[in-house]
Amino acid sequence: MPVVVVGNITVGGSGKTPLVIHLAQALRALGRHPGIVSRGYLGDATHVAEVTSGSDPGTVGDEPLLLARRSGCPVFVGRDRVAAARALLAGYPQCDLILADDGLQHYRLEREIEIAVFDERGVMNGWCLPAGPLREPTSRLSRVDAVVLNGTAVSPAPTFQRPVFAMRLRDESFHRLDDPLTTCSAADLAGQTLNAVAGIGAPQRFFDRLRAMGLSFAEHAFPDHHDFRAEELAFDGDAILTTEKDAVKLARLSLPLPVWVLPVTAETSPDLAAFVLEKIDGHPSA
Repeated sequence: MPVVVVGNITVGGSGKTPLVIHLAQALRALGRHPGIVSRGYLGDATHVAEVTSGSDPGTVGDEPLLLARRSGCPVFVGRDRVAAARALLAGYPQCDLILADDGLQHYRLEREIEIAVFDERGVMNGWCLPAGPLREPTSRLSRVDAVVLNGTAVSPAPTFQRPVFAMRLRDESFHRLDDPLTTCSAADLAGQTLNAVAGIGAPQRFFDRLRAMGLSFAEHAFPDHHDFRAEELAFDGDAILTTEKDAVKLARLSLPLPVWVLPVTAETSPDLAAFVLEKIDGHPSA
């Protein structure tokens, strides 16, 4: 069974989740049947579990829940990715490819393709933990199959001559957290007293996106994977703006203000899904 690992050598969010969603959707459009495995970071599940659109993010993790809702693929979580992959295939034998979200350092899981993702922060000081942000040294990039550069990121190790793909995140319409069919544009929100909430790896990236859309707001940055409490979001104003990843946890809370969610869709250039199939099948995809 081909396994494609999407990960990074740095700690923190670099855009892996939207890239996995993009790959899952693109591979499905090309006739494949991918499934997804993830650790379920900070979820309290003690064993392998299937993630459905109704799963508790506190149990399975916020990113796996977002993957299940957006990818259209079966998603399983487990600290043991091998066990998660086996459970996935047992439950969905039609799957012909596994996408491993954030599994670059999980070496027990054999893989055919490794994809390393970087954002504008790059490798920062270039030191490994605990002195710096790297899980592994940059020399690890000599063994990956492709490097994906999110936004304005530049390749951290061009001397390794790995295939490089550019990724951009395209904004969609805002939708109401309590009624996803109700949408609005940034122009509809202009002039309101807004609060932007982000508990992601790089909150400033979300705030910058909102400002690029012409919005003014108060910034409220929280740690990555933050477990929100209602009292932390008791803001004055007209509305709260947040990310899809944060929205899966805010949905559990009773909040005084309406919450508008900004989904994003990843696009890659050249076509990363076609590259994956070429590597797996041994010839260019049709």
